[in-house]
Amino acid sequence: MSGHSKWHSIKHKKGAADAARGKLFARLCREIEVAARTGGGDPDTNAGLRTKVQKAKEASVPKDNIENAIKRGTGELEGVVYEAMNYEGYAPNGIAIYVECLSDNRNRTGSEIKNIFSRNGGAMAEPGAVAWQFERKGLIHIGPGSTEDDVLLAALDAGAEDVTEAGDGFQVITPPTELHVVRSALEEAGIKVESSDLTMIASTSIELEDEASARQVLRVVDALEDHDDVQGVYANFDIPENILDMVMG
Repeated sequence: MSGHSKWHSIKHKKGAADAARGKLFARLCREIEVAARTGGGDPDTNAGLRTKVQKAKEASVPKDNIENAIKRGTGELEGVVYEAMNYEGYAPNGIAIYVECLSDNRNRTGSEIKNIFSRNGGAMAEPGAVAWQFERKGLIHIGPGSTEDDVLLAALDAGAEDVTEAGDGFQVITPPTELHVVRSALEEAGIKVESSDLTMIASTSIELEDEASARQVLRVVDALEDHDDVQGVYANFDIPENILDMVMG
């Protein structure tokens, strides 16, 4: 498993800590509101909403919070209107970063994201500067207990593009439109699915060969992820496992 995949696996497991601070719940409910506003409040007919509701359930967001977020999105309850916006930039060592946000104040968010880049040794870029390096994909996390052959058979037959090891489990990459189909096929095959979501995956990666470089890049990523309006941070770095172990140790 690449260092980048391992990093994402570690970030995935940190979700419980985010939830304890309340940030994860707020972000997930915000995503649900936007999905309901853009595609309707029925998860059966709104694939985007279905993905976000599933993600919230996996993070143990209370049912009432989910239902109220949907109602705010459809206008049944009053709420803030959030706008989706993306920002692009570079971390040290030429690492491309793509940031997805939901905000009720575009000017404030843009200024703050720019400051995060500059304070941490990075720089904002013009729209389109790095977006071409990333592609929307479905990502499924498989927990321990399944064999690689079982996961490969169920996933690839259902339309998955790739299966890779991730710690004591696996990661399954799918076309964005096939995420739910592949997840359902895995579950029907008795394979434990820990989570699934849409993500952005870089077409190529830059390897960070020393601890100092890794820390510089992860400093920018962590600062961006800590911003309340940020929903996702995607980058094209790869950190060898021995370097990542030093950074995380």
